[in-house]
Amino acid sequence: MTPFAIAGVQMYVNALHSNVDGMIHRLDILMARFPWTQMVLFSELAPFGPLDKFALPPQNDTIEQFQEAARKHRVWLVPGSMFLKNPEDGRVYNTSLVINPEGEVIRRYAKMFPFRPYETGIAAGTDFCVFDVPDVGRFGLSICYDMWFPETTRQLTSQGVEVLLHPVLTGTTDRDAELAIARATAAQFQCYIFDVNGLGAGGVGRSCVVDPTSMVLHQSAGQEDMFPIEIDLDMVRRQREMGMKGLGQVLKSFRDRSTDFSVYDRNSGTDAYLKTLGPLEIPQQGSRAGLHVDVPAQRVPDAPAYKGHDMMPSFSHHTAGFPPEPLPNPSAGSANMPADAETPAAPSAAMPNPPVKPGVLTGTEETSSG
Repeated sequence: MTPFAIAGVQMYVNALHSNVDGMIHRLDILMARFPWTQMVLFSELAPFGPLDKFALPPQNDTIEQFQEAARKHRVWLVPGSMFLKNPEDGRVYNTSLVINPEGEVIRRYAKMFPFRPYETGIAAGTDFCVFDVPDVGRFGLSICYDMWFPETTRQLTSQGVEVLLHPVLTGTTDRDAELAIARATAAQFQCYIFDVNGLGAGGVGRSCVVDPTSMVLHQSAGQEDMFPIEIDLDMVRRQREMGMKGLGQVLKSFRDRSTDFSVYDRNSGTDAYLKTLGPLEIPQQGSRAGLHVDVPAQRVPDAPAYKGHDMMPSFSHHTAGFPPEPLPNPSAGSANMPADAETPAAPSAAMPNPPVKPGVLTGTEETSSG
Protein backbone atom coordinates (compact mmCIF):
# COMPACT_ATOMS: atom_id res chain seq x y z
CA MET A 1 0.00 0.00 0.00
CA THR A 2 1.22 3.50 -0.87
CA PRO A 3 -0.95 5.84 1.25
CA PHE A 4 -1.01 9.59 0.80
CA ALA A 5 -3.34 12.09 2.49
CA ILE A 6 -4.79 14.93 0.40
CA ALA A 7 -7.15 17.56 1.81
CA GLY A 8 -9.50 19.74 -0.17
CA VAL A 9 -10.62 23.08 1.27
CA GLN A 10 -14.02 24.39 0.16
CA MET A 11 -14.25 27.98 1.41
CA TYR A 12 -16.16 31.19 0.90
CA VAL A 13 -14.50 33.41 -1.71
CA ASN A 14 -14.98 37.17 -1.87
CA ALA A 15 -14.73 38.85 -5.28
CA LEU A 16 -13.80 42.35 -4.13
CA HIS A 17 -10.92 41.85 -1.73
CA SER A 18 -8.12 39.39 -1.06
CA ASN A 19 -8.91 35.97 0.39
CA VAL A 20 -5.25 35.08 0.95
CA ASP A 21 -5.21 35.63 4.72
CA GLY A 22 -8.37 33.54 5.02
CA MET A 23 -6.79 30.72 3.03
CA ILE A 24 -3.71 30.67 5.23
CA HIS A 25 -5.89 30.81 8.35
CA ARG A 26 -7.90 27.81 7.15
CA LEU A 27 -4.68 25.97 6.33
CA ASP A 28 -3.53 26.55 9.92
CA ILE A 29 -6.82 25.14 11.22
CA LEU A 30 -6.70 22.17 8.87
CA MET A 31 -3.20 21.20 9.94
CA ALA A 32 -4.08 21.60 13.63
CA ARG A 33 -7.09 19.30 13.22
CA PHE A 34 -5.62 16.82 10.74
CA PRO A 35 -1.82 16.92 11.14
CA TRP A 36 -1.46 13.77 9.02
CA THR A 37 -2.43 15.71 5.86
CA GLN A 38 0.36 15.74 3.26
CA MET A 39 -1.13 17.83 0.42
CA VAL A 40 -3.71 20.64 0.39
CA LEU A 41 -5.79 21.83 -2.56
CA PHE A 42 -7.92 25.01 -2.72
CA SER A 43 -10.49 25.98 -5.37
CA GLU A 44 -9.93 27.85 -8.62
CA LEU A 45 -9.26 31.60 -8.19
CA ALA A 46 -9.63 31.31 -4.42
CA PRO A 47 -6.93 33.93 -3.58
CA PHE A 48 -8.57 36.93 -5.29
CA GLY A 49 -11.86 35.77 -6.79
CA PRO A 50 -13.06 35.73 -10.40
CA LEU A 51 -12.25 39.30 -11.52
CA ASP A 52 -9.19 39.54 -13.74
CA LYS A 53 -8.70 43.20 -12.83
CA PHE A 54 -6.82 41.86 -9.80
CA ALA A 55 -4.25 40.09 -12.00
CA LEU A 56 -0.73 40.09 -10.54
CA PRO A 57 2.75 39.82 -12.05
CA PRO A 58 4.24 36.30 -12.20
CA GLN A 59 6.39 37.02 -9.13
CA ASN A 60 4.53 38.62 -6.24
CA ASP A 61 4.21 38.76 -2.46
CA THR A 62 1.14 36.50 -2.43
CA ILE A 63 3.12 33.60 -3.89
CA GLU A 64 5.76 34.15 -1.22
CA GLN A 65 3.07 33.94 1.47
CA PHE A 66 1.93 30.59 0.13
CA GLN A 67 5.51 29.37 -0.06
CA GLU A 68 6.03 30.25 3.59
CA ALA A 69 2.78 28.50 4.58
CA ALA A 70 3.81 25.30 2.77
CA ARG A 71 7.22 25.42 4.43
CA LYS A 72 5.69 26.01 7.86
CA HIS A 73 3.37 22.99 7.67
CA ARG A 74 5.64 20.78 5.56
CA VAL A 75 2.89 20.10 3.01
CA TRP A 76 2.47 20.10 -0.72
CA LEU A 77 0.26 23.11 -1.46
CA VAL A 78 -1.85 23.97 -4.51
CA PRO A 79 -3.48 27.31 -3.55
CA GLY A 80 -6.19 27.14 -6.19
CA SER A 81 -5.28 29.48 -9.03
CA MET A 82 -4.93 33.20 -9.66
CA PHE A 83 -4.77 35.54 -12.61
CA LEU A 84 -1.17 36.29 -13.52
CA LYS A 85 -0.23 38.83 -16.20
CA ASN A 86 2.67 38.29 -18.56
CA PRO A 87 4.77 41.48 -18.35
CA GLU A 88 5.99 41.09 -21.93
CA ASP A 89 2.70 40.89 -23.84
CA GLY A 90 0.13 41.80 -21.16
CA ARG A 91 -1.77 38.54 -21.54
CA VAL A 92 -3.58 37.26 -18.45
CA TYR A 93 -3.46 33.56 -17.59
CA ASN A 94 -5.48 31.61 -15.02
CA THR A 95 -2.52 29.98 -13.29
CA SER A 96 -2.09 27.32 -10.61
CA LEU A 97 1.09 26.78 -8.62
CA VAL A 98 2.46 23.58 -7.14
CA ILE A 99 4.54 24.27 -4.01
CA ASN A 100 6.52 21.51 -2.33
CA PRO A 101 7.06 21.07 1.45
CA GLU A 102 10.32 23.04 1.20
CA GLY A 103 8.34 26.03 -0.05
CA GLU A 104 9.62 25.80 -3.63
CA VAL A 105 7.35 26.47 -6.61
CA ILE A 106 8.04 23.40 -8.73
CA ARG A 107 5.31 23.83 -11.37
CA ARG A 108 3.10 26.52 -12.86
CA TYR A 109 0.09 25.57 -14.90
CA ALA A 110 -1.99 27.93 -17.06
CA LYS A 111 -5.56 26.77 -17.74
CA MET A 112 -5.78 25.36 -21.27
CA PHE A 113 -9.48 25.91 -21.79
CA PRO A 114 -10.72 29.22 -20.38
CA PHE A 115 -14.52 29.14 -20.12
CA ARG A 116 -15.14 30.78 -23.48
CA PRO A 117 -17.05 32.67 -24.65
CA TYR A 118 -17.54 33.97 -21.11
CA GLU A 119 -13.81 34.30 -20.32
CA THR A 120 -12.75 35.89 -23.59
CA GLY A 121 -10.12 38.08 -21.95
CA ILE A 122 -8.14 35.16 -20.53
CA ALA A 123 -5.32 33.61 -22.56
CA ALA A 124 -5.06 29.82 -22.91
CA GLY A 125 -2.05 27.91 -21.68
CA THR A 126 -0.38 25.23 -23.80
CA ASP A 127 1.81 23.24 -21.37
CA PHE A 128 0.64 20.25 -19.33
CA CYS A 129 1.40 19.92 -15.63
CA VAL A 130 2.86 16.63 -14.35
CA PHE A 131 4.94 16.22 -11.19
CA ASP A 132 6.12 13.45 -8.92
CA VAL A 133 5.79 13.21 -5.17
CA PRO A 134 8.89 11.19 -4.20
CA ASP A 135 8.17 7.64 -3.03
CA VAL A 136 4.43 8.19 -3.58
CA GLY A 137 3.34 8.63 -7.20
CA ARG A 138 2.70 10.88 -10.16
CA PHE A 139 0.25 13.78 -10.02
CA GLY A 140 -1.33 16.00 -12.66
CA LEU A 141 -3.16 19.30 -12.59
CA SER A 142 -6.04 20.68 -14.65
CA ILE A 143 -8.41 23.57 -13.95
CA CYS A 144 -12.22 23.51 -14.12
CA TYR A 145 -13.33 23.60 -17.79
CA ASP A 146 -10.22 21.63 -18.82
CA MET A 147 -11.93 18.43 -17.69
CA TRP A 148 -14.74 18.89 -20.21
CA PHE A 149 -12.13 18.02 -22.83
CA PRO A 150 -11.02 14.41 -22.24
CA GLU A 151 -7.91 14.98 -24.33
CA THR A 152 -6.41 16.91 -21.41
CA THR A 153 -6.75 13.98 -19.01
CA ARG A 154 -5.73 11.54 -21.76
CA GLN A 155 -2.43 13.41 -22.15
CA LEU A 156 -1.80 13.45 -18.39
CA THR A 157 -2.63 9.81 -17.71
CA SER A 158 -0.66 8.67 -20.77
CA GLN A 159 2.32 10.21 -18.97
CA GLY A 160 1.56 8.13 -15.89
CA VAL A 161 -0.54 10.53 -13.79
CA GLU A 162 -2.35 8.62 -11.02
CA VAL A 163 -4.03 11.51 -9.17
CA LEU A 164 -5.69 14.42 -10.96
CA LEU A 165 -5.90 17.63 -8.90
CA HIS A 166 -8.76 19.72 -10.23
CA PRO A 167 -9.59 23.12 -8.70
CA VAL A 168 -12.86 24.56 -10.04
CA LEU A 169 -14.99 27.68 -9.78
CA THR A 170 -18.53 26.79 -10.71
CA GLY A 171 -21.42 28.91 -9.52
CA THR A 172 -23.72 27.99 -12.40
CA THR A 173 -26.40 25.41 -13.15
CA ASP A 174 -23.98 22.96 -14.78
CA ARG A 175 -22.45 21.73 -11.53
CA ASP A 176 -24.41 18.46 -11.77
CA ALA A 177 -22.89 17.86 -15.20
CA GLU A 178 -19.41 18.54 -13.82
CA LEU A 179 -19.88 15.98 -11.08
CA ALA A 180 -20.94 13.42 -13.66
CA ILE A 181 -17.88 14.26 -15.76
CA ALA A 182 -15.62 13.88 -12.72
CA ARG A 183 -16.92 10.36 -12.07
CA ALA A 184 -16.72 9.40 -15.72
CA THR A 185 -13.18 10.77 -16.02
CA ALA A 186 -12.03 8.75 -13.00
CA ALA A 187 -13.38 5.56 -14.59
CA GLN A 188 -12.17 6.32 -18.12
CA PHE A 189 -8.63 7.07 -17.03
CA GLN A 190 -8.38 4.93 -13.90
CA CYS A 191 -7.20 7.69 -11.58
CA TYR A 192 -8.19 9.52 -8.41
CA ILE A 193 -9.82 12.92 -8.88
CA PHE A 194 -9.89 15.73 -6.32
CA ASP A 195 -12.45 18.24 -7.58
CA VAL A 196 -12.55 21.28 -5.25
CA ASN A 197 -15.09 24.07 -5.76
CA GLY A 198 -15.52 27.30 -3.80
CA LEU A 199 -18.46 29.17 -2.27
CA GLY A 200 -19.87 32.67 -2.69
CA ALA A 201 -18.06 34.33 -5.59
CA GLY A 202 -16.06 31.10 -5.76
CA GLY A 203 -18.91 28.74 -6.66
CA VAL A 204 -21.77 26.66 -5.28
CA GLY A 205 -19.60 24.12 -3.46
CA ARG A 206 -20.36 20.40 -3.81
CA SER A 207 -16.68 19.47 -4.05
CA CYS A 208 -15.98 15.78 -4.54
CA VAL A 209 -13.30 13.11 -4.37
CA VAL A 210 -13.61 10.14 -6.74
CA ASP A 211 -11.58 6.92 -6.81
CA PRO A 212 -10.51 4.99 -9.95
CA THR A 213 -13.69 2.88 -9.91
CA SER A 214 -15.82 6.06 -10.12
CA MET A 215 -16.87 5.66 -6.46
CA VAL A 216 -17.41 9.00 -4.71
CA LEU A 217 -15.28 8.97 -1.55
CA HIS A 218 -16.52 12.36 -0.38
CA GLN A 219 -19.16 14.85 -1.48
CA SER A 220 -19.34 18.29 0.14
CA ALA A 221 -22.58 20.19 0.47
CA GLY A 222 -23.06 23.95 0.24
CA GLN A 223 -21.13 25.07 3.30
CA GLU A 224 -17.44 25.44 4.16
CA ASP A 225 -15.69 22.10 4.32
CA MET A 226 -12.25 20.60 4.92
CA PHE A 227 -11.92 17.00 3.80
CA PRO A 228 -8.65 15.10 4.17
CA ILE A 229 -8.80 11.79 2.31
CA GLU A 230 -6.09 9.14 2.43
CA ILE A 231 -5.71 7.52 -0.97
CA ASP A 232 -3.90 4.32 -2.01
CA LEU A 233 -1.78 4.64 -5.14
CA ASP A 234 -1.26 0.86 -5.28
CA MET A 235 -4.99 0.60 -6.01
CA VAL A 236 -4.51 2.72 -9.12
CA ARG A 237 -1.66 0.51 -10.33
CA ARG A 238 -3.59 -2.68 -9.66
CA GLN A 239 -6.69 -1.37 -11.46
CA ARG A 240 -4.63 -0.37 -14.46
CA GLU A 241 -3.05 -3.80 -14.60
CA MET A 242 -6.18 -5.90 -14.01
CA GLY A 243 -8.91 -3.54 -15.21
CA MET A 244 -11.54 -1.65 -13.26
CA LYS A 245 -13.01 -4.26 -10.89
CA GLY A 246 -11.21 -6.85 -12.99
CA LEU A 247 -13.07 -5.69 -16.11
CA GLY A 248 -12.22 -2.92 -18.58
CA GLN A 249 -8.51 -2.25 -19.12
CA VAL A 250 -9.07 1.07 -20.82
CA LEU A 251 -5.57 2.53 -20.74
CA LYS A 252 -4.05 -0.60 -22.26
CA SER A 253 -6.85 -0.77 -24.81
CA PHE A 254 -6.10 2.78 -25.89
CA ARG A 255 -2.39 1.97 -26.06
CA ASP A 256 -3.08 -1.02 -28.31
CA ARG A 257 -5.62 0.77 -30.52
CA SER A 258 -5.71 0.02 -34.23
CA THR A 259 -7.12 3.41 -35.15
CA ASP A 260 -5.56 6.85 -35.27
CA PHE A 261 -8.04 9.70 -35.00
CA SER A 262 -7.94 12.00 -38.01
CA VAL A 263 -10.07 14.56 -36.18
CA TYR A 264 -6.90 15.68 -34.43
CA ASP A 265 -5.35 16.64 -37.75
CA ARG A 266 -6.71 20.13 -38.35
CA ASN A 267 -6.13 19.72 -42.10
CA SER A 268 -7.88 16.38 -42.49
CA GLY A 269 -11.35 17.80 -43.11
CA THR A 270 -12.84 15.34 -40.64
CA ASP A 271 -14.00 18.20 -38.42
CA ALA A 272 -15.83 20.03 -41.24
CA TYR A 273 -19.10 19.79 -39.33
CA LEU A 274 -17.62 21.76 -36.42
CA LYS A 275 -17.04 24.69 -38.75
CA THR A 276 -20.79 24.95 -39.35
CA LEU A 277 -21.59 25.67 -35.71
CA GLY A 278 -21.03 29.41 -35.90
CA PRO A 279 -18.76 31.67 -33.86
CA LEU A 280 -17.83 31.05 -30.24
CA GLU A 281 -19.77 33.90 -28.67
CA ILE A 282 -22.24 34.57 -25.87
CA PRO A 283 -25.87 33.99 -26.97
CA GLN A 284 -28.15 37.02 -26.99
CA GLN A 285 -31.85 37.35 -26.27
CA GLY A 286 -33.91 35.59 -28.91
CA SER A 287 -30.88 33.93 -30.45
CA ARG A 288 -31.75 31.82 -33.51
CA ALA A 289 -28.31 30.21 -33.71
CA GLY A 290 -28.54 26.63 -34.93
CA LEU A 291 -32.19 26.87 -35.96
CA HIS A 292 -31.45 27.37 -39.68
CA VAL A 293 -33.48 30.58 -39.95
CA ASP A 294 -32.40 33.99 -41.13
CA VAL A 295 -34.01 36.04 -38.36
CA PRO A 296 -31.20 37.66 -36.35
CA ALA A 297 -31.32 37.98 -32.60
CA GLN A 298 -32.45 41.38 -31.38
CA ARG A 299 -29.82 43.02 -29.21
CA VAL A 300 -30.92 45.31 -26.41
CA PRO A 301 -29.44 48.77 -27.11
CA ASP A 302 -27.15 50.15 -24.43
CA ALA A 303 -27.57 47.08 -22.28
CA PRO A 304 -26.13 47.61 -18.79
CA ALA A 305 -22.95 45.82 -17.79
CA TYR A 306 -24.77 43.88 -15.08
CA LYS A 307 -28.16 43.78 -13.44
CA GLY A 308 -28.84 46.74 -11.19
CA HIS A 309 -26.23 48.95 -12.90
CA ASP A 310 -26.80 52.69 -12.40
CA MET A 311 -27.21 53.14 -16.16
CA MET A 312 -30.30 50.94 -16.20
CA PRO A 313 -32.99 53.02 -17.99
CA SER A 314 -35.70 54.41 -15.74
CA PHE A 315 -39.05 52.72 -15.68
CA SER A 316 -40.72 56.12 -16.03
CA HIS A 317 -39.85 56.40 -19.72
CA HIS A 318 -39.46 54.06 -22.64
CA THR A 319 -36.10 52.97 -24.02
CA ALA A 320 -35.37 54.32 -27.47
CA GLY A 321 -36.10 51.87 -30.22
CA PHE A 322 -38.95 50.02 -28.46
CA PRO A 323 -42.64 50.93 -28.86
CA PRO A 324 -44.59 51.79 -25.71
CA GLU A 325 -46.59 49.10 -23.99
CA PRO A 326 -50.07 49.04 -25.67
CA LEU A 327 -53.06 50.02 -23.57
CA PRO A 328 -55.60 47.32 -22.71
CA ASN A 329 -57.97 46.72 -25.64
CA PRO A 330 -61.57 46.94 -24.46
CA SER A 331 -62.68 44.88 -27.44
CA ALA A 332 -60.11 42.14 -26.98
CA GLY A 333 -61.60 38.82 -27.99
CA SER A 334 -64.28 40.39 -30.21
CA ALA A 335 -62.27 41.15 -33.35
CA ASN A 336 -64.68 39.26 -35.57
CA MET A 337 -67.80 40.97 -34.24
CA PRO A 338 -69.43 43.78 -36.29
CA ALA A 339 -68.82 47.23 -34.90
CA ASP A 340 -72.52 47.78 -34.18
CA ALA A 341 -73.14 44.35 -32.73
CA GLU A 342 -74.62 44.30 -29.29
CA THR A 343 -72.54 42.85 -26.54
CA PRO A 344 -74.24 39.78 -25.10
CA ALA A 345 -75.69 40.43 -21.70
CA ALA A 346 -74.10 38.79 -18.73
CA PRO A 347 -76.10 35.90 -17.30
CA SER A 348 -78.58 37.01 -14.70
CA ALA A 349 -77.94 36.06 -11.12
CA ALA A 350 -81.28 34.29 -11.16
CA MET A 351 -80.33 32.21 -14.20
CA PRO A 352 -79.83 28.60 -13.16
CA ASN A 353 -76.38 27.11 -13.48
CA PRO A 354 -75.83 25.13 -16.70
CA PRO A 355 -75.86 21.36 -16.21
CA VAL A 356 -72.58 19.86 -15.17
CA LYS A 357 -71.23 16.32 -15.08
CA PRO A 358 -70.97 15.03 -11.51
CA GLY A 359 -67.44 14.70 -10.27
CA VAL A 360 -66.02 17.30 -12.69
CA LEU A 361 -66.98 20.70 -11.28
CA THR A 362 -67.55 21.60 -7.69
CA GLY A 363 -71.25 22.09 -7.07
CA THR A 364 -74.09 20.52 -5.17
CA GLU A 365 -73.37 17.14 -6.71
CA GLU A 366 -70.90 14.69 -5.23
CA THR A 367 -67.32 15.15 -6.41
CA SER A 368 -64.72 12.59 -7.33
CA SER A 369 -62.30 11.63 -4.60
CA GLY A 370 -59.54 11.07 -7.22
